[in-house]
Amino acid sequence: MEQNPPPFGLLFDIDGVLIRGRNPIPAAVKAFQKLSDGNGKLQVPVVFVTNAGNCLQKTRAEELSAVLGVEVSQDQVILSHSPLCMFHQFHRKHVLVSGQGPVQEIAKNLGFQDIVTIDALREAFPLLDMVDHSRRPKEMPPLTVDFRPIEAVILFGEPIRWETSLQLITDVLLGSGNPGTWRSPIPYPHIPVLACNMDLMWMAEAKMPRFGHGTFLVCLENIYKKVTGQELKYEALIGKPSIVTYSYAEHLIRQQAEQHGWSAPIYRLYAVGDNPMADVYGANLYNRHLQTLHQSGVQSKVKSGSMTVETTNGTETTIGSKQQVSGNSARSCTSILVCTGVYRDHGDVPSDPNESVTETVFHGHRDFRFDPSLVEASHMVKDVSEAVDLVFQKENWPHV
Repeated sequence: MEQNPPPFGLLFDIDGVLIRGRNPIPAAVKAFQKLSDGNGKLQVPVVFVTNAGNCLQKTRAEELSAVLGVEVSQDQVILSHSPLCMFHQFHRKHVLVSGQGPVQEIAKNLGFQDIVTIDALREAFPLLDMVDHSRRPKEMPPLTVDFRPIEAVILFGEPIRWETSLQLITDVLLGSGNPGTWRSPIPYPHIPVLACNMDLMWMAEAKMPRFGHGTFLVCLENIYKKVTGQELKYEALIGKPSIVTYSYAEHLIRQQAEQHGWSAPIYRLYAVGDNPMADVYGANLYNRHLQTLHQSGVQSKVKSGSMTVETTNGTETTIGSKQQVSGNSARSCTSILVCTGVYRDHGDVPSDPNESVTETVFHGHRDFRFDPSLVEASHMVKDVSEAVDLVFQKENWPHV
């Protein structure tokens, strides 16, 4: 008997849900045995949505294929920076990129054409990086005179040497793209900054969560404000819990269903994660966004292959897309929290939603309004295998 096409899609976080550091979580293999046929082909639309971003999508897809025993394509992997492929207005600008791994190759794959890395910037202006005495120039270097001003800063993820990146990025912002120049008065607003991955912490092999890129952003924001007296402003914040990332994930889910010939509209999304402040908050925020759209009978605004989305401060911004992005068809996005990663207990979330949030430790990004209800998952289960069982039960979907 032929199975009806699936009317739902699954969004899986990776670290803390499927793997811990380099080690697979045993429940993940069980989960994907339930989701795939005997040949390792997935029988429902699945995307992997991670805030990691220090590698290429292709590399991450190959790693997941090996760990999970299923065929995972790079089009199923959303890294924190993946939605930047839609920001065409920045692709021809001279951009500074910060992070680790093959950042220049990552930027090129996303469509950026004129790239300078932190290391290249440091080589061009060796007198700017002075914290590590062993890296200070032994002789006075020649003055750099042909450096073109940087037009935007792209923050992919946490760098290796935080002091170097914090110093040079601050120099670029204070110099309006000219790191060797200190402007007076300090230019404000500064050149555009786009940041990926707002996770304050993430879960690796250690028993305690580790600092994430969100911690680096906290440092940069506070340094900039301490020096200038002004708030660091973001042109865009990409990665969970941003609506931009979930809109892009839904687009890929629908695209995947179409490629498989599954004709049923994708009405329901299920987002499985381990981090209440990223995975749960983002899924619940997107669920609220979908409800608002469909209650008002409004689809995502689409013009000439571009998509209009709401930013963290309530304003709207338009982003382009490699392909035309159609309006949302999903009606809901259900959050499922697993207990194999960052999540431990409700210690950082008030049990009473009316309790003053000023006394609450909010691990989310500065620019996201804290709503205690958005941190509470729709469902909480032990691991990802139980999460898949829950989805199948809610969808009345047989184990394939």
